[in-house]
Amino acid sequence: MPADTLEPGRSAPPQGYSTVFRTPEFPAVFAAHLLSVLGLVVAEISLSVLVFRLTGSPLMSALAFALGFLPYALGGTLLAGIADRYPARRVLVVCDLLCAACAAAMVLPGTPVAVLLVLRCAMAFVAPLFQGTRNASLADILGPGEVYVLGRSLMRMVAQSAQLVGFGLGGLLLTVLAPRQAIALTAAGLLGSALLLGLGTRDRPARTGPRSSPLAGMRAVLGRRRLRVLTLLFWLPSAFLVVPEALLAPYAAGLGAGTAALGLLMCALPVGTIAGELWAGWALSARTRSRIVAPLAAAGLLPLLLYAVRPGVVLALTALLLAGLAHAYTLGLDRWYVDAVPEELRGRAMTLLSTGLMTLQGVGMALAGAAAEFFPVHVVVTGAGILGTAVVLLLLSELRAAAGQEERLKDETGPGTK
Repeated sequence: MPADTLEPGRSAPPQGYSTVFRTPEFPAVFAAHLLSVLGLVVAEISLSVLVFRLTGSPLMSALAFALGFLPYALGGTLLAGIADRYPARRVLVVCDLLCAACAAAMVLPGTPVAVLLVLRCAMAFVAPLFQGTRNASLADILGPGEVYVLGRSLMRMVAQSAQLVGFGLGGLLLTVLAPRQAIALTAAGLLGSALLLGLGTRDRPARTGPRSSPLAGMRAVLGRRRLRVLTLLFWLPSAFLVVPEALLAPYAAGLGAGTAALGLLMCALPVGTIAGELWAGWALSARTRSRIVAPLAAAGLLPLLLYAVRPGVVLALTALLLAGLAHAYTLGLDRWYVDAVPEELRGRAMTLLSTGLMTLQGVGMALAGAAAEFFPVHVVVTGAGILGTAVVLLLLSELRAAAGQEERLKDETGPGTK
């Protein structure tokens, strides 16, 4: 791959995360993100407990949790065009208000279980539009350069941390509050997010005016060779990385490990991911972050091969931490991606990126569970490491080929042509 493709950015000293907070609008966006993410995690736990208390059915309780993921693909596909067709601030505020209204309706006494599930679906349906629009608007607020990369990294770390803190916070809240009261806090948090975004960010015009069908929007993004490969580099490694997470409970049970060990194992991957992003964001320059994308992506799933020896808790914990640390490659990949997306497609591209990421992670978990019905868990995780590494290597090879094609086209069309 040509040097300018693998190594965008200048050889400059590392920029710290404090640079991002010096941008006037970012503190409001960050605080809104923190409020909404924590609120939604608390809502997931509280709604699951509420549905179980109302029905006594473990299946219905699990369904209340799963409905946070199932409508994701549909919502992201159908709503992606809205991210570019309307001003970003308006889209974000409306999404927050819709979700706050759904949460408030869940709080009403006597709301039937079926309605509670429909409301949960509605919140999940607009989630990819909100995430895609927010990620696209970050490039408007921070610029598409290295400050954007650090901003995206901070948002990801908030989401990872929310999974660690939010579930504990939700469990603690439910010891002193009824589930409906806890959900009321979610509604308040979403209203706070809408207020922060409405008052703390600048109103910018929409990127494009014309409407397009969902399929046309997908073709506009995925029809570009390099952009398609970069999208898959976000999607597919994550689909394999969730396999050990999805199977942690049966694996720990097979080892005879207790709940404390299971809790440690469940924290290992997100802790490694946060540590890797912090290291890449604080310590590395833009050029270095770009240099490590290919090697870290290629090696990122190799720690899962430690499962081949059916490791104990300590070695399994090490494997998950290492796999999480390797996720530092996403900072450089973020830069490649935003550079490859035409500005008029940025909202759709970011919405589809979020949609595919969540959807394929769900598919990866489901396939892992199905495979574990026929093979031992450690064999399934090892297989995911081998197959995932092969897939990543193929994608990196295709990325090089796409870069070579772009270079040939530039040579044929002459200098100055984009």
